[in-house]
Amino acid sequence: MAGHSKWKNIQNRKNAQDAKRGKIFQKIAKEIYVAAKQGGPDSSTNPSLRLVVEKAKAENMPNDNIQRAIDKATGNKDTEHYEEIVYEGYGPNGTAVMVMCLTDNKNRTATNVRVAFNKNDGNLGETGCVSYMFDRKGYLAVDRQNVNIDEDDMLLSVIEAGGEEMEASEEAFEIYTAPESFIEVKENLENQGLTFATAEITMVPQTYTHLEGEQAEKMQKMLEMLEDDDDVQEVYHNFADSE
Repeated sequence: MAGHSKWKNIQNRKNAQDAKRGKIFQKIAKEIYVAAKQGGPDSSTNPSLRLVVEKAKAENMPNDNIQRAIDKATGNKDTEHYEEIVYEGYGPNGTAVMVMCLTDNKNRTATNVRVAFNKNDGNLGETGCVSYMFDRKGYLAVDRQNVNIDEDDMLLSVIEAGGEEMEASEEAFEIYTAPESFIEVKENLENQGLTFATAEITMVPQTYTHLEGEQAEKMQKMLEMLEDDDDVQEVYHNFADSE
């Protein structure tokens, strides 16, 4: 995990997504729907819903959209059903890729994901073929432009809050937690006055595969095709662009 910043990947993704705000809201609404359907409409007693609502607010999703997705999930007339599916496979040069989907049509989703892999020198694999190369972690990113704290003091705050690890760059403090302690760590740091540019449960690669030239271009195109698909919620990978 250490030695490679997730921050750069997040910023690149955010810049690309700024032009696709409507699609982002649609995907988050689907996540809200599933979380409310599974755990109830009260975010104070449904941690999954709480996290996705915070994610929605971080993306400036209107409150009306959030409430509409919750109401839809808990309404008596709802007939929608989304299935969670994880696809695993390889990009160029064996790059590990995990694709998390919510879909009401498995055949459509499987076809679209397979096309994205096949068109870009990748191939789908069996369940478990790359997931062992990732660790499930809580991830919190603090934009250093928004805080006045040095690295040593920040590390002390992270340790006191219960965080596992912190990586510092000129742009951000990146904090990793155990998934089960993510909310507690987040709240402890918020109580110290910190706000987060990103706060999520994610899959963190144990090692990275560096690509350059045509391989890097194909990998980028694969990721763009996957992330542009309405059924794809998240794409995790161990690709690092060699610069």
